[in-house]
Amino acid sequence: MRTSRTDLSRPRRPAGADPGRFRSLGRIAVATWALALLAVPTAAPRALDASIRMPVQVPVADKGYRSAKDALRAGVREYNAGDKQGAARALEYAAGQGHALALWKLGRMYAEGDGVPHDDLKAFEFFSRIADASTDDGPDPQNSAVLGSAFTALGTYFLEGIKGTYVRPNPERAYDMFNYAASYYGDPNAQYNLARLYLDGTGVESDPRQAARWFNLAAEKGHHPAQALLGDMLINGLGGIPIQRVKGLMWLSLAREGADSRKDDWIVSLYDKNWAAANDDDRTEAQTQLQTVGSIRKRR
Repeated sequence: MRTSRTDLSRPRRPAGADPGRFRSLGRIAVATWALALLAVPTAAPRALDASIRMPVQVPVADKGYRSAKDALRAGVREYNAGDKQGAARALEYAAGQGHALALWKLGRMYAEGDGVPHDDLKAFEFFSRIADASTDDGPDPQNSAVLGSAFTALGTYFLEGIKGTYVRPNPERAYDMFNYAASYYGDPNAQYNLARLYLDGTGVESDPRQAARWFNLAAEKGHHPAQALLGDMLINGLGGIPIQRVKGLMWLSLAREGADSRKDDWIVSLYDKNWAAANDDDRTEAQTQLQTVGSIRKRR
């Protein structure tokens, strides 16, 4: 049986390790000490031992597709037209040829029950195949987002486990997956989840400074939950990090502006609580910084 490509021995240099790539809105002081805390994985994390995993058997019967890319295009076309069952059949053919985007889309469909029966184990296996096929030659720009998303999804499954299957809760393995996706692929969801692990001390020793560092990276990419929790940390100096009330209010304001009222009511509550407790000067300065950030974004 093929050795898992996620069990690599050679170190990889994460894309986020270059200080020149770190950009800070309004030169947030968190960045001063955050760069020194970068957690760099030395190799892609192992997904599951090959003797344990039961790979999904993907149909590869040819329906006249000239290539995996041809099948992928057909799958996307049928999905957008509302024929999700037809899309799944086409994507299965492309996935059988190892096409990463087809594997990822099928994983998402099974995870969400989108046009196929909801099946977290199948989703886990599709994402595992993507991770196992990753190489140590550096991120492929075309598939970087897909790979980062796959490792992040695996981290979520390891964190919670899949009831009734061999995928058991394993916070340490979840940390490995999130850390790799966050550091190597710069995935904002992974950066947010990794920050939560550091904040809560789940699967890793509690470290609020590392949590703030990862929240900051995700926040700069527009991740609203990360913006909200970073803002709360800065306003209240949680975990002993330096208090920066104005910066914190700015981040919370950004989070509040982008929050989805249907599922992000906690962001609204966090904003309301901290905004009400702030003094007028801090509110005014935070609004000024928020306008500056908005102007910068418009010029980009």
